[in-house]
Amino acid sequence: MLEFIGLGSILVVVLLFVALVVVASTVKIVPQGYNYTVENFGRYVRTLTPGLNLITPFVERIGHKMNMMEQVLDVPTQEVITRDNASVAADGVAFYQVLDASAAAYEVSNLQYAVLNLVMTNLRSVMGSMDLDDLLSNRDTISERILRVVDQAAHSWGIKITRIEIKDINPPKNLVDSMARQMMAEREKRAEILEAEGKRNAQILKAEGQKQAQILEAEGKREAAFREAEARERLAEAEAKATRLVSEAIASGDVQAINYFVAQRYTDALAKIASAPNQRVVLMPLEASSLIGAIGGIAEIARATFPETGGRAPPAALRTPPATVPRTPSFAVPAQGD
Repeated sequence: MLEFIGLGSILVVVLLFVALVVVASTVKIVPQGYNYTVENFGRYVRTLTPGLNLITPFVERIGHKMNMMEQVLDVPTQEVITRDNASVAADGVAFYQVLDASAAAYEVSNLQYAVLNLVMTNLRSVMGSMDLDDLLSNRDTISERILRVVDQAAHSWGIKITRIEIKDINPPKNLVDSMARQMMAEREKRAEILEAEGKRNAQILKAEGQKQAQILEAEGKREAAFREAEARERLAEAEAKATRLVSEAIASGDVQAINYFVAQRYTDALAKIASAPNQRVVLMPLEASSLIGAIGGIAEIARATFPETGGRAPPAALRTPPATVPRTPSFAVPAQGD
């Protein structure tokens, strides 16, 4: 009886173990971001997606566990000879993502190693076909060309190359020193060219300014001469008109017109003598009676010249004052300058 009980316990334990093994072989939980391939006696049959999945125990098994998230590969430093025979060292990074788990699992062996070597060879090929100057200034172009070639080659593997970046491009030290000297010489040449152009432009602007100033000065002189000639013409016309009017007045027998004309000239002459710029002393009579007497004398001459006036006596204001009027002595008038 005891032997039967012990055998039954062992059988139960065995059955429980077998049940656990069957359940473990049947139920598969796929985490998020992964896909599992299922093989039936070594042949791919389907792909398990994230979540709870069931397979046939002892017949089907999990083949490959593929990471479907975007992954990064560090591209080691590569020695590259450029088209102009310059040696440079370059490295970078590559990003890729598995889109088809079955193709990535069964179309290529060691996917990461294959992608890495593909990126390295194309990096050397693309950079080797460029000159050093283009290589240092066109990193985006290099990355785009490598990405296009690598993505096309890896398409059959069920992956997508999303990005390739060049991290560093390091020329030899002696080449860097030569490039620095070349850059310095180029900048000095540009500075000299800019300075020469600035001086030339300044001289051109200065010459144009002087030309414009001379033109404006000539135009100003011409305008001033024109205005002066016009003023002289107007003055001459005014004088001619005044003379004509006086002549007409005299011809009509009006003696006062010539008296006014001569008195005005006489007064203007006195003003000019008084304001002459010299240091001489001029002796001259300044009393009003002398001026009026002179005008009266001129009136008598005019009466004798034009008898048709009827022998009328000059007005009382223009007659020569009687001898009883005292005359003031002459005095010296100093001028206002030399």
